[in-house]
Amino acid sequence: MIRYHIILDGRVQGVGCRFFCQMNASSLSLTGWVRNLDNGMVELEVQGNEDSVNKYISTITKGNRFIRVDDYSIKKKDLISNERSFKTTY
Repeated sequence: MIRYHIILDGRVQGVGCRFFCQMNASSLSLTGWVRNLDNGMVELEVQGNEDSVNKYISTITKGNRFIRVDDYSIKKKDLISNERSFKTTY
């Protein structure tokens, strides 16, 4: 198990990025949360097995036809043992 804190920069607000992050996390059985920041970036934490988390990071940083990630940062975090789902927070 691994947990990362990730900041996404680019065209990531107003284009469904939080929903995209949540749906991809759910499909890979990952836990965590995602939210918009006041500076136009998106912040998230994701937790799960290492292969699934790496696949998730690859998917969300590629974006889709609406979302464009120009830059991102990743920081390893301590695991949260009682977390059960991936949520959008405000």
